Amino acid sequence: MPKIILSGFADEAVNRTETKSLVEQFTAFAAMGLQYYSVRFVDLGDGSGTKNVMKLSAEEIQQIKRLQDEYGLNVSSIGSPIGKVKLVDQEDGTKNVYIPFDKYLKEDVARACDIAHAFECKLIRGFSFYHPHGKDYRAYMNQAVDQLGQIAEACHRSDLTFGLEPEPNLVGANGWLLAEIYEKVNHPGMVLIFDGANLVVQGYTALDLLDQFRACLPGLGWLHIKDYRNPQPVGDGPVDEESLWNFVPSDCGDSGHEAILRELKEYLPAMEQNLKRRGLPGVFCDLEPHVKGGGQFGGYSGPDGFGIALRAFCRLLDYIGIDYHLRDFNDLKAARGF
Repeated sequence: MPKIILSGFADEAVNRTETKSLVEQFTAFAAMGLQYYSVRFVDLGDGSGTKNVMKLSAEEIQQIKRLQDEYGLNVSSIGSPIGKVKLVDQEDGTKNVYIPFDKYLKEDVARACDIAHAFECKLIRGFSFYHPHGKDYRAYMNQAVDQLGQIAEACHRSDLTFGLEPEPNLVGANGWLLAEIYEKVNHPGMVLIFDGANLVVQGYTALDLLDQFRACLPGLGWLHIKDYRNPQPVGDGPVDEESLWNFVPSDCGDSGHEAILRELKEYLPAMEQNLKRRGLPGVFCDLEPHVKGGGQFGGYSGPDGFGIALRAFCRLLDYIGIDYHLRDFNDLKAARGF
């Protein structure tokens, strides 16, 4: 039976939005039976507050690794915001920042690679840059492709893989555009991430999503699992990400995850083989449910919401016939050495 590896954004499983307690994250994930997590926001409980993974010091990373060992966890991907900056230094009414690309590549991208190595993981999540708000993305496609190619090369030189996620308001806002970017970049250091909810929020239907998923398959690296209910048709205007509050588990949204997973099931053997050549253990499905709310730089589910979303996804996998692993008593006995 084809098999995926379950993971998730652990910062979503905390009890409050104000803090991203690392102990709460790890407790929730261990209790739900997960053995992998994507690291994004953490609060170490030392009074320094919540930090993005990109702001962690070497000492803080070692502290996190010691704690994750106690909870039997490993990092699947670095949930970085790489690519969520402006392509051009132009005022467009948004709060998005501009950083000259040479500086960005040498500092931010290099920092993300260093962090991935420190956490002993192979994947860095990223994005396709903001073109000026309200302008035609086509005028900026070549620049985005060039910069993403350089990011892919930097990751590749570090024996890492950069994953490109679709999201509203970016050059690569949907699966069709990601597939086009992937073909133009044409680099082994970059793969695509499929995220159904990030497409539904733009008004795309389940049929649209299935077509976009098929377009992404040649470059697909892993999936983010979240869903959304949105009856609005596709529009030309920007999406207000902070107003999105209709996220739901993957078995009751508008993404059509059943059809998408059936397509994935057929492609899993080839996909797994490709990823293992790059040193990965297999195909990750990364839960990012947002069921209590989401925004431009993260989301919130709580331990209860995350558990509901995980069980919903597992029911879908069982129904379709895709295997996965959750901790059982044998894992507990192995961890205790008997």
